[in-house]
Amino acid sequence: MSVPQLPLALRTPPDQRFDRFIGAPAGALEQLQALAQAPGADWLYLSAAHGSGKTHLALAACAAAGEAGRAAAYLPLQAARGYVQQALDGLERNVLVVLDGLDAVAGDRADEIALFDFHNRARTAGIGLLYTAADLPDAIGLVLPDLRSRLGQCNRIVLRALDDAGRAALLRDRATRRGLILEDAAVDWMLTRTTREPTQLVELIERLDRASLAAQRRVTVPFLRQVLAGDM
Repeated sequence: MSVPQLPLALRTPPDQRFDRFIGAPAGALEQLQALAQAPGADWLYLSAAHGSGKTHLALAACAAAGEAGRAAAYLPLQAARGYVQQALDGLERNVLVVLDGLDAVAGDRADEIALFDFHNRARTAGIGLLYTAADLPDAIGLVLPDLRSRLGQCNRIVLRALDDAGRAALLRDRATRRGLILEDAAVDWMLTRTTREPTQLVELIERLDRASLAAQRRVTVPFLRQVLAGDM
């Protein structure tokens, strides 16, 4: 069976940047920026529930490294399950490697051994590592004690899910960046009548931007009802 093609080095979408992240804990963006751009910065373990933005920050770290002229690789471990050793081959040529979604391979001993070995090689080579997972190392079902121990030595960042104020800020931020005017009533309506998933809220803003431009209308509650009529 062939190894799946994985997006190890990529052009990150323009929205996936540190300055576009809403709700980061104090000091978290500075730690991530340092890891991306400063040689010898502390390795990081970023934990967050689904939809809290860990992949946004993972991709933002790659983008920040690229802006500093540093080679970075991004590996989505969900896509690499069962093939982690092969997927990691050759990544030592990068100065930053982002391993996104550790929980996807937790429990697969071969994959965990591959991660443990790469962790040690990266330390020797001076490569920066950023791990992301849904929870802390002791809570994601890892079976290799040595890997848990290594991960426990990384500095930790814990993201919390956005509350309604954070979701409203996200909607307004993404709308403003597109020159889209959102009435307060429209924001309130979206928060109570549509998805609460941040990624889907961003996609909703993109959809509304296109619809607003096509119709030459402001985003009001009646316009929202019209655009989303088929989804309700």
